[in-house]
Amino acid sequence: MSGVGAPGVDTCPSRWLKDKGKMKKSSGAAADKKRTRRSSAPDPSSDAPLKKQAAKKDVFQVFAEKVRDHKELVSRWAVLQETRVEYFRGKDFVSFLKNHPEVKDILESDKNLETEEIANILLGKNLLVRCDRVVKTVRPGKKKLSTWPAHLEIFPEQVFSENDAFFAWTFAKRHPLWQTLLSFFWPVLTLAICLFPVYPHSCKLLILYSCAGILFLILSLLLIRGALFGVLYIILGKRVWFFPNILAEEATLPELFRFWPKKDEEEKPKWTTRLFYAVVAVLFILLLRHHAPDEAARARYQKRVSNIIDDVLEWSPTLALSGMMEKQQNVANVTGSADTASQAGTTEPEHTAPADGEDAKSFAEQYNSAEEVTDNLEDAGEDKQSD
Repeated sequence: MSGVGAPGVDTCPSRWLKDKGKMKKSSGAAADKKRTRRSSAPDPSSDAPLKKQAAKKDVFQVFAEKVRDHKELVSRWAVLQETRVEYFRGKDFVSFLKNHPEVKDILESDKNLETEEIANILLGKNLLVRCDRVVKTVRPGKKKLSTWPAHLEIFPEQVFSENDAFFAWTFAKRHPLWQTLLSFFWPVLTLAICLFPVYPHSCKLLILYSCAGILFLILSLLLIRGALFGVLYIILGKRVWFFPNILAEEATLPELFRFWPKKDEEEKPKWTTRLFYAVVAVLFILLLRHHAPDEAARARYQKRVSNIIDDVLEWSPTLALSGMMEKQQNVANVTGSADTASQAGTTEPEHTAPADGEDAKSFAEQYNSAEEVTDNLEDAGEDKQSD
């Protein structure tokens, strides 16, 4: 009985040990799989800095955009392999960072790098590309190469250099929202200008006087600004431009209307130069007085201009249509009179319709006088024959 076990139960110890070993192996393999899964699964604590780094923009990209938008860095536009690019010179980049070291603060931990190292990093990140002039020989009639060439080519070695090296931006410049909205506004403005003749008369007057007032204000401001500069330059020898940024292309709105200029740091001009410009100014004023139009010429010019403006302001589609209808009626009358005249010429005098009133009397008098003339001629001919 001891050797016989219960049905369905294996009493062999070796087989039981084997099954137990298999169970341990399977449980160990499962534990290893769980470990590998846990190790391969992303750790939320370690993934947070990666997401922050991905969301955070590259500091060199921000630095490049800031430098490109800065107005103190002198740049020009040229053609690089059939592509229009904006570029600058290496020495201008060095002088810009030397005069504006606060721009390097954007680089955070890399703000202490040298200018050459920063430029090489920008080249390595493909934010810049070094270029070279296409025409490397002096053209006939010139003494040196052009300072800002119009055509460029890619330089073989992409390494920063300060001497006769050009660098072009490779990324697209950001446009603010107001420029995007303005680009959609320009077609509407163009259409509105083309439809100016059909505006009501009051709107035409409002637009005309507004534009004339703005133009007069701009010209007066520029004239007063130039006159003050000339007077202060000749008398005191100082260069003072009031509204110094009024003609600047890339000035912001607060800088555009800044009244007081910067301090003149240049050398004071010589008295001979000031005397020369004073003589030129006096001669120019005398020339203008000599060739100024008299009152009659001014009145004629003003009348001619006012007539042109009145024609533009008083034009309307109804007047244009009425003028076209009058022209068609005149053409119809002319053609009708020509047809009646041709028909009257082909008919005989005896079939013509008798005229009425005064026209009939004049026609009868002319006819009677003609008969009298013919009778007198016949009588004179008979008298000659009798003689």
